[in-house]
Amino acid sequence: MTVEEQLEKLRRGTVEIIPEAELAAKLRQSQQTRQPLRVKLGMDPTAPDIHLGISVVLRKLRQFQDLGHEVIVIIGDFTAMIGDPSGKSETRKPLTAEDVRANARTYEEQYCKILDPQRTRVVFNSEWLGAMSFYDVVDVTSRYTVARLLERDDFANRFASHRPIAVHEFLYAFCQAYDSVHLRADVEMGGTDQKFNILMGRDLQREYGQEPQVALFMPILVGLDGVQKMSKSLGNYIGVSEPPGQIFGKAMSIGDELMRSYFELATDVPMAEVEALLTGHPMVAKKRLAHELVRMYHGQEAADRAQADFEHTFSERQLPEEIPDAVLSAAELKEGGTIWAGKLLTLTGMASGSREARRLIEQGGVSLDGAKITDADADVKVQSGQVLRVGRRKFARLSLKE
Repeated sequence: MTVEEQLEKLRRGTVEIIPEAELAAKLRQSQQTRQPLRVKLGMDPTAPDIHLGISVVLRKLRQFQDLGHEVIVIIGDFTAMIGDPSGKSETRKPLTAEDVRANARTYEEQYCKILDPQRTRVVFNSEWLGAMSFYDVVDVTSRYTVARLLERDDFANRFASHRPIAVHEFLYAFCQAYDSVHLRADVEMGGTDQKFNILMGRDLQREYGQEPQVALFMPILVGLDGVQKMSKSLGNYIGVSEPPGQIFGKAMSIGDELMRSYFELATDVPMAEVEALLTGHPMVAKKRLAHELVRMYHGQEAADRAQADFEHTFSERQLPEEIPDAVLSAAELKEGGTIWAGKLLTLTGMASGSREARRLIEQGGVSLDGAKITDADADVKVQSGQVLRVGRRKFARLSLKE
């Protein structure tokens, strides 16, 4: 494969490559020397599940693997105990070592669903960061200025509004940047929220006399609520290890306006086919997306079965001919048209109170337009016309009023 063909493959779904000319040069040199590039991704094990949002960068890593390059996954067991301040308006509570170890074990199990484990080098950054002396820390931090650190929007905003910034938060960026120095990375991948940290890695490599890494940025995948970044804590996620029916049902709840980005970032469906799908009926496109996501993580048979189950229950209208309306005031909704799932049940009369609502959700008996609501603490996006179902016999068609 030529360098231009490799670049064309790597550009799909990429927001920015800094600088692309350097990536082309590195790919060309790799071909000439037959020396694979070292492509780095850091993952702090702050939650036990890998979801589609994280899969965006993992899938790009797999493309580098398929092109013959060396993929290095850094499990940030050291940095996770600091807490990445990127995009945060206040200091994060550090995780305990026990939390980090438990989450790291699940990460190792789940990344194999996307990466080739035989061609993936997994390292823990406590191996080198934990071994540094205080002299080493002073040496690293002496190579960057406070003024540069305060160029970060999140730090600058907090500083301007007199909100506290703990010194250890500054150190997080140094840790991530030093990972690149230690591994002599050629390319570092990350979401757009990691831009400062990754570019700082380029600067620090220059300080240590290394050729700077190329920074490759992927977009942030919007969650099922259609508003915020996909996140386990927000309950707006699709986990790669969730059961097939759950993945299918959640995918069917994705807003029509998000389908292009989900196809582009979370699947390998050719974009020409995606464009053709999106010109047709949204339900057809959404089923194709849901089927593809299940097939990727559970196989063809599971995907066929999940679609058949969904169509039997919902597409074939296994619903009462008459469904009572449940009127919701738009004033009850949060920004982005979301509402806490428990509150939705109580406002529509499907539960007598928050305790019963939580119990019903935890028992798996609640769905919205066919997608099960499984997280009792989650917010769900609601629209007029959606069917809320509790158990086998209780239904309500939502109607939003100003």
